[in-house]
Amino acid sequence: MGTNIFSRLLKKRAAKKPGPGLDRQDPLKGKAVSSEDLKTRKISRNLKENKEYLVGILGRNVDLVTREINPGGVNRTIWLVYLETLADNNGISESILKPLMLEQFIGEIERPDADFIELIENSIITAPQIRSKVYTMDDVTDAVMSGTVALFVDGCTEALLISLKDWPQRGVEKADIEVVVRGPKESFAETIDVNAALVRRRLRSPNLVIEGLKLGRETNTAVAIAYLKGVVSPGLVQEVKSRVDRIDIDGILESGYIEELIQDDPYSPFPQLGYSERPDRVVSTLLQGRVCILIDGTPMVLYVPVAFTDMLQSPEDYYERYHYSTAIRLLRFLGLIISLLLPSFYIAITTYHQEMIPTQLLISIVAYREGVPLPAVLEALVMEMTFEALREAGIRLPRAVGQAVSIVGALVIGQAAVQAGVVSPLMVIVVALTGIASFMIPAYNQALSMRLIRFPLMLLAATLGLFGVMTGLLAMLIHMASLRSFGMPYLAPLAPLKVSDLKDTFVRVPWWAMHKRPTELVKRNKQRMAPSLKPRPPGEGGSQSSVNPVKRNAGIPSSYRDYGGSGKDQGTGAGNSPSKRSGGGGT
Repeated sequence: MGTNIFSRLLKKRAAKKPGPGLDRQDPLKGKAVSSEDLKTRKISRNLKENKEYLVGILGRNVDLVTREINPGGVNRTIWLVYLETLADNNGISESILKPLMLEQFIGEIERPDADFIELIENSIITAPQIRSKVYTMDDVTDAVMSGTVALFVDGCTEALLISLKDWPQRGVEKADIEVVVRGPKESFAETIDVNAALVRRRLRSPNLVIEGLKLGRETNTAVAIAYLKGVVSPGLVQEVKSRVDRIDIDGILESGYIEELIQDDPYSPFPQLGYSERPDRVVSTLLQGRVCILIDGTPMVLYVPVAFTDMLQSPEDYYERYHYSTAIRLLRFLGLIISLLLPSFYIAITTYHQEMIPTQLLISIVAYREGVPLPAVLEALVMEMTFEALREAGIRLPRAVGQAVSIVGALVIGQAAVQAGVVSPLMVIVVALTGIASFMIPAYNQALSMRLIRFPLMLLAATLGLFGVMTGLLAMLIHMASLRSFGMPYLAPLAPLKVSDLKDTFVRVPWWAMHKRPTELVKRNKQRMAPSLKPRPPGEGGSQSSVNPVKRNAGIPSSYRDYGGSGKDQGTGAGNSPSKRSGGGGT
């Protein structure tokens, strides 16, 4: 597509007249068009003025295509403008050009202007999405730069925007960051329409609201705010909208732009917004009463508010049985403590508190450290920075060699450092355990904050011993207790203590015991599931079938109920029998 587009259009560039504010010989000398000018510029009744203005703004783009149509050869001109690299050329031919040139359309040409463009919208164009009542050039240019076709009619003061986009985009693939053994494998893509579809496919509720807006004066990035009406707090939705609306920046390229501009405390090292690449994780946050922010151009979806304990939870916690999920979650909290405090404790104890070490272990430590020229703090700092450099190199290198380089580099450098007497073997073990423990934290942004805080704690341990470590931890806890994420305490439900919400914090109780949504998030519609859902064997207090079921599938055809809504006959195998079906879980 590229060669024929550019070779054909380049021949037309010299013949085009410059528009307002642009220099024909050197467009860089002309004045750039401003958003205020576009918003105040109305569509003229004179088609020639509209053409000159738009070509003056967009005419230097090699992929700009304009097309004039005179149905029946009479004096009624229709003008199309679009970007060939973003629009569906076959769709334009089938849905716009062919219908406009049909013979039965020629007899309607003499209609009044308003009726004529309404006729085109309602009876001629066959495209599924048409936006009418467009009166400003701001809407037109924004739509054209997004792949939409703009249609002008001579004598009309409005334009039609016909959506026939054909963007190059990546398909739905496996999640790379939030990997699970059991659960959905797909992740979001870089297209906001695809991401919204993935959310709606899992949350098929009329209460799901996805509101759209544009951010970035130059990029005009599409942003969507999603929430579940009737569950989410109205005050939270208004707060998210107000913070997003106040953003005034030239471009939004990734979710991190918005995250830094709407967080509560910009100087805190702790993440105050969560993000996920998994549709199931995002849907679970919506069901809990959170608000999600989808941004075009990134597979990461933001959700607010978040608490510190939310960062230690994985989607798989809700897919495996609660026994295993609780054990793994407690192991993650242990890994968090190790990754944050193990180097600091080693430095403090070996430097100031040797009496706390058992005699036999102390003798071994002294023997291993004999000949090491560096004090414990410098030894730890050198090894920690080396480990962080290897981890960063493994991320930036191509996947085929990155993992091998990080593993081999760690082995070679660690062994060489011990043999050279630069560090002790015990320090290598401490740094290795710290690195492995940091990998256990599911949220990458939370793991980054722990890695950052680890270094000040090491310096405090080197200067004040365990007293310095405790002082640093106390300062960190005071800061976390004062921190808010869109009004929700960052340490909730621990501070302030909410006993009812502890069932999904350090442990994960069974699904049948989590009757209500988190109280800090939801002030209404707190009931999440029906009571008496605890499974009971027959003969002990009544069977499970004794509970009156909610007949949600009444009136739905059996083909939709049994086979997930396809409406097609998929056979009656063992997996498709209605009597064999079991209820699906959600987060």
